Amino acid sequence: MDAAYKRKRPDADDDGAAGAVDLSSLEGADDVEVLDLRAAKRLLLAFERRLRDNLEARMKHPDDPARFADSEIALHAETDRLRLLAGAPDLFSDLVPLGLASSLSSLLTHDNADLAAAAASLLADLTDSDDPDDLAGLHSLADALVEANALDLLVHNLSRFSEADPDEAEAVHHTLSVVENLLELRPQLADIVCDRTKLLRWLLARLKAREFDANKQYASEILAILLQDSPANQKRLGNINGVDGLLQAVAMYKSRDPKTSDEEEMLENLFDCLCCVLMPMENKERFVKAEGVELMIIIMKQKKLAYSSAIRTLDFAMTRFPPACERFVDVLGLKTAFAAFMDSCEQEKQKRELSGSTRRTGGITKGSRRIRLLGKFVENECEKIDRLMEFYTRYSERVKAETERLDSLDLDDLEMDEDERYNRKLEAGLYTLQLIALILGHIWHSGNSQMRTRIELLLRQNKLTKDDVKDILEEYHDNIGDLDGPEEKERAQGRTKEIIASLSL
Repeated sequence: MDAAYKRKRPDADDDGAAGAVDLSSLEGADDVEVLDLRAAKRLLLAFERRLRDNLEARMKHPDDPARFADSEIALHAETDRLRLLAGAPDLFSDLVPLGLASSLSSLLTHDNADLAAAAASLLADLTDSDDPDDLAGLHSLADALVEANALDLLVHNLSRFSEADPDEAEAVHHTLSVVENLLELRPQLADIVCDRTKLLRWLLARLKAREFDANKQYASEILAILLQDSPANQKRLGNINGVDGLLQAVAMYKSRDPKTSDEEEMLENLFDCLCCVLMPMENKERFVKAEGVELMIIIMKQKKLAYSSAIRTLDFAMTRFPPACERFVDVLGLKTAFAAFMDSCEQEKQKRELSGSTRRTGGITKGSRRIRLLGKFVENECEKIDRLMEFYTRYSERVKAETERLDSLDLDDLEMDEDERYNRKLEAGLYTLQLIALILGHIWHSGNSQMRTRIELLLRQNKLTKDDVKDILEEYHDNIGDLDGPEEKERAQGRTKEIIASLSL
């Protein structure tokens, strides 16, 4: 930013603009209770006049900042006055045809970075509202901003601003705020902005910085939003070495915990991004090649805050991808995983570990790796099967209690159909119970007589039979969805049928 014409904030008695709308001084803006369309139009016209005057002054005296410094200050004052519009989003639909979006987009390109920053700050205010009644006006403004290439300009300015300057660091934060607001208003922009701009590259580079600050946290939030429901963006990030970049970002916490709650939230965002980006198969392969499996095991061994997130990441990596399962066994991940399995006490942690155990059991289908995996269940007189049965009885009782509760209700009065009833049971613990049943089924299907004998003994001790396990698996089979595609659904149902058949022998 050129020090010769860096903006100055006007004093309370300096209107800074002859002919400006006389609604209030900057400091007195809060006193204005009602902004009608006529006053709003005058505000916009005053701003556009100051913008035009400044651009003309710059063109006439490009090498003499002193000749256009006053017009710069006046333009900034008029930009600040436009904040009054944030209180009247119902007027946006009328102001957009008059140039509201195009004029503010133009200000984003201003040579003075301070004015470009002011435009970002203003847009952050104008696009932010939680009131449903404001949506029509906000949608009108958002669509017009996209049409005026504001998204492209905002992303360009992220690289233009220098975060070494506190004011420009704040401008980066405001810019990310505008992007977030637009994505919330028009979720389909997630694919568009990543296709048209270098936003993903900027976010990835920002997250690889070692020092934590508010903008790094915000970058993690934006990236998580962009990846959450967008297979296209998941693939785009993978294509620009994003898997390795995210691994570098989380590796900073492999042996230490975040220092603040904000930093903790950022770390969780990073793992959310990593799990999202592991949805496409090609990114699972990149994860394995980048030694992501090894990193997650290291994080698990350290038992820091990222412990459960590392387990969750492994679950995503190994789902429907045997090479990741094989790498997990090859690098001695079983020892770490089963130690966690035996020590787990928190309900959510149990779910993740059980889910991971199911993926590993199902993903390793043959050879010495499967023998090593199944051998873990034989160790120490089948103690891990004892642990499984402990979980099975615990969750079976929870599901039974919920089923009895639902049976006692008049579901017609509650307008609860069978799908809702099933979801209630899932929430009560049926999903975890199904995972346990799958693991027990895989163990039984292996044909190992020692493990089969142990399972039958434990079932009898708990007044259960193999038919109880089969019932759980049959309900699971009938409710397997096609989220991963019809072919994967068919394969999952086929594997479950085989397990059920083996339990019937």
